Order: sequence, then structure tokens, then C-alpha cells
Amino acid sequence: MVSREHKRGSSLREKFHLLRSITNSHAESETSIIVDASKYIKKLKQKVEKINNETTSEQSFRESSDPNPMVTVETLEKGFMVKVTSVKNEAGMLVCVLETFEDLGLDVVEARVSCTDTFSLHAIGSSNNDDGDIMDAEAVKQAVTESIRTWSDSQA
Repeated sequence: MVSREHKRGSSLREKFHLLRSITNSHAESETSIIVDASKYIKKLKQKVEKINNETTSEQSFRESSDPNPMVTVETLEKGFMVKVTSVKNEAGMLVCVLETFEDLGLDVVEARVSCTDTFSLHAIGSSNNDDGDIMDAEAVKQAVTESIRTWSDSQA
């Protein structure tokens, strides 16, 4: 017959093992597992806060009356983070932006696109230029903006 204490201890060990696996902790002691879990929770809170801030900024963008797409470009270690948001979602805008990436010699490494009521693209482009040409964020922004403007004019 197994004692109640033994069952409770076994259950507690299982829960610590589960917590350790969820938080990707390599700690052995229960205290260290809890510390790692706390750090993991803080990272998750930061991610949630960042997503909430992005959502808030996109909502405020939607509420603005400017029909022109907003393009921002950030330089990353090996490429660029390109964000395009527009209050209008027009068929073909995504293709236009991706063709511009191709023209610039950027490979799409990761992308998030929303084309429901509005248009939102967050894409990471990695430079595949091996000829030594250095591209800057402003050049990417100008190329994407001009491409969208030209495409938009042709749709009117």
C-alpha cells in the first residue's frame, strides 16, 4: 500500500518535471526550476506586451484617414525588417511588394501578412547580393514605397 505522502511527493516531482520541460529549463534543483520558470514568464509577458503595442499602433493606423500605405524598414544583422500597413486592402499589393523584394535581391526569410479589412505585412528580407553591393534601409524603403505608388497608380 502506497502512502499518501509518497503519492503527493511523486505528483509534485511530476509537476516539477512538467514545468522544467515547458520552460526548457536544464536545472536539476526545484529552486532553479522555479527561477527558470519565473524568467520564462517574464519573457512571455514582454512578448505579449510587444504584440499588444503593435496591435495598438496598427489600430491607430487604421483609424487615420491617410489612404497611402505606410512603409518602415529596420536594418537587421543580415537583412531588413520591412513593415507595410495600409488602411485599404487591395488585391495585388502583396505581389507588388514581393516582386520589389525580388528586384532588390532580397529573399523573404519570414513573413506575416494580414489581408482582411486592411493590409499589413511584416517581412524579414535577407540580402542575397554576393557582388559586394551594400544596401541600406532607406534604399529599401524608397524602392518599396515607389513600387507601391506605381502599382497603385496603375490600379486607378
